[in-house]
Amino acid sequence: MTETAPGPLSGCRVIELAHIMAGPLAGMMLADMGADVIKVEKTAGDDTRRMVPPTIGDESAAFMMLNRNKRGIVLDLKQPEGKQALQRLLCDADVVIENYRKGTMERLGLGYDELRRENPGLIYCALSGFGRSGPYAERGGFDLIAQGMSGLMSVTGEGPGRPPVKVGPPVSDITAGILGAMGIAAAYAHKLKTGEGQMVDTSLFEAGITQTFWQSAIALATGETPQPLGSAHPLNAPYQAFQTADGWINIGAANQANWERLTKLIGAPELLEDERFRDNAGRMAHRLDLEEILNTIFRERPTADWLETLETGGLPAGPVLSINEMHRDPQTLARGMVVETDHPAAGRTKALGPPVKFSATPGGVRRAAPLLGQHSREVLAEVGYSETEIARMIESGAVCAGAFAESPAG
Repeated sequence: MTETAPGPLSGCRVIELAHIMAGPLAGMMLADMGADVIKVEKTAGDDTRRMVPPTIGDESAAFMMLNRNKRGIVLDLKQPEGKQALQRLLCDADVVIENYRKGTMERLGLGYDELRRENPGLIYCALSGFGRSGPYAERGGFDLIAQGMSGLMSVTGEGPGRPPVKVGPPVSDITAGILGAMGIAAAYAHKLKTGEGQMVDTSLFEAGITQTFWQSAIALATGETPQPLGSAHPLNAPYQAFQTADGWINIGAANQANWERLTKLIGAPELLEDERFRDNAGRMAHRLDLEEILNTIFRERPTADWLETLETGGLPAGPVLSINEMHRDPQTLARGMVVETDHPAAGRTKALGPPVKFSATPGGVRRAAPLLGQHSREVLAEVGYSETEIARMIESGAVCAGAFAESPAG
């Protein structure tokens, strides 16, 4: 790993009581920006440690993807000493992230109202299925459920009348993590000005709804229910994938100037004179006719040939890459979106890089995901526990500590 500047959130301490995806993603984003994120796991570890295969060595690839740049500690919160250790960690923390069901933290005596009495500056981020209020607040949540209830699955797929399709990646989980990190950063800015903490509350349901801006604009304006369009756009045409002689290419002719440019570049200026396609409203009304015509043209040449023509002519276009092809793409590599880390058990591993770049405080990837309990001794010592106390807690099972230990800078 390359040494990096501290990052814009250097000095911010985050306690992550989260598992699987949305909460850990929020924690990872804060850690990438320089926050000291301490991941508190249950004795069995985050569930993603058991999402195998694939593994790298004996380590879960899924866990390592979402938990880099964090220090890891294991506490048994059912034991008084484990809960006391967490309370001590939270006394001077800036942020806590949790994604338990509503009421779980309160039953442990660790709800927001209890914690802020001891730490008024604490930012408490609750990531849940449906949020902390409303008739569904008590429900658990998963990405699949959120995608269905937010409307996403109703507009994803090849067309009306086909089975509902989930967006491939867990977009409500991922978006909820991003929203959580954004909310925490905003609350931290407020804390730096006033010293005051607050609750940050978002959910997978709201994250899914956030993805429906264009479809919601149509529905709220017209009362009509948007339908799935494959790769096509609900408001502009042609703006979709077309089949070439050897693959697929995305065409972004989403305004009149680009439409006119496209007709010239593909050698079909007669389309400009076609009454069906004179303006965007006409192209949308006759989108299937236009799609058939353009597919016939694009199938005449391979993707690389078309890309050279279109890019030279200034038309937005791009190939449809596989995940492996995306990882090898020169722009992906130039932007540092594939990085390497040195993991104490798995060795040299690759992960996705930070998507936000800062000119003055770049942050970056400083350490690989922790082994289970890797930093338990280190973190407890930082909050005042003696070696004897830590050893006793490990012996009782209130704390688990991995065999591997690293220096605070490791």
